[in-house]
Amino acid sequence: MEEFMELLTALKPEIDFEREQELIDDGLLESFDVITLIAEIEDQFGIEVPAEEIVPENFNSAKDMWRLLEQLKGEDA
Repeated sequence: MEEFMELLTALKPEIDFEREQELIDDGLLESFDVITLIAEIEDQFGIEVPAEEIVPENFNSAKDMWRLLEQLKGEDA
């Protein structure tokens, strides 16, 4: 997860991803940020994020995103 947190911090250094739990709901991450993040996840982790998984619940916190990442990695195995 450390590599993932570094990716998040590089994307939006002004956000405390360890503390924030409502990134989408509070407007801290906007749609362009999510698209950029998905592209980075796909590049760095070699997994594809299906369109149906691009919902606010999966991107509201670093923990939610990591859970999605782990789920998608498990499906690829």
